[in-house]
Amino acid sequence: MRPETMGGVAPGDCCPPRRRRIGGATLMLLAGLALCQLQSARAQELNPRAYLITPTDTNAVSLGYTYLDGNVQFDGAVPITDATSSVNLAALGYYHSFDLAGHSANFALALPYGYGDFSGTVVDVPKHGTRSGLLDSSLRVAVNLLGGPAMGPADFARWSQHVLLGVSLKIVAPIGQYDPTLLVNFGNNRWAFKPELGLSQRWGHWVLDTYLGGWFFTRNSDFLGNHVQEQRPMGAFEAHLSYDIAPRLWLSLDANYWWGGETSLDGTVNPLTVQQNSRVGVTASIPLTQRQSIKLSYSDGAYVSYGGNYRAFGLTWQYGWVGGLPSR
Repeated sequence: MRPETMGGVAPGDCCPPRRRRIGGATLMLLAGLALCQLQSARAQELNPRAYLITPTDTNAVSLGYTYLDGNVQFDGAVPITDATSSVNLAALGYYHSFDLAGHSANFALALPYGYGDFSGTVVDVPKHGTRSGLLDSSLRVAVNLLGGPAMGPADFARWSQHVLLGVSLKIVAPIGQYDPTLLVNFGNNRWAFKPELGLSQRWGHWVLDTYLGGWFFTRNSDFLGNHVQEQRPMGAFEAHLSYDIAPRLWLSLDANYWWGGETSLDGTVNPLTVQQNSRVGVTASIPLTQRQSIKLSYSDGAYVSYGGNYRAFGLTWQYGWVGGLPSR
């Protein structure tokens, strides 16, 4: 439901995979390149209304498509210029809400697949490559702490939102395509975790959402020939202001900011890879039938000091129901 986005270039084009043939400083810079491509894209997520609650036992399946196109800014951190990429992503998602000790809670699963085209100039030599395959899958579990107890459909129909306070944990599992002889893959070969606190305030037709969280990463011990690649934690903040035009029809203005995430190789930190970036966008949700809706989104980089600077277009179809499988 919330596709992860990441891309890369063919590493064999810019350096051999074996440690004895790569200078330590160059390899450290290239390690920063790999994570710059992959993780900055994940931090670019813009998800309005992520902490709004639904009736207990609500289910939804979704099929999403995202197109990303843009460049990667290295600010001298790596010997690569004019780096561009275009990535097509498809994601299958499932959502379910439940009662957790009287609190409204939910989980969401996402399984993305991607195809990307990447190019750049490596030490004055033009290079080009493609990638296709599974990306790392994700599980997000969220629990409402204040303002929205677990409710069935009848009680939910009589309930009105004021202030909602919730927490969530997103876990990204390393099942995506990964080849340790390649510099960049669709998979990360490591786990990632994002704890987050979310606040949602409604005033009539208006809803303001703010989230504050952080990404934490395990190490990749199989990077380009048994090197150890690590990334420091990365903070993330989101804000969304949305307006209800009609029931289930709404429009949202979105923005985020993320910082940190310096990379290291074999214990040596590359200080040039710290990120201080921001994105802005717009999202619209449009009902099609009682159970179906589509979501359209667009976002672009507002300020990018280091990392991926992508234009993103998204379209997601969703089918939802309450209780057991619908009869039709």
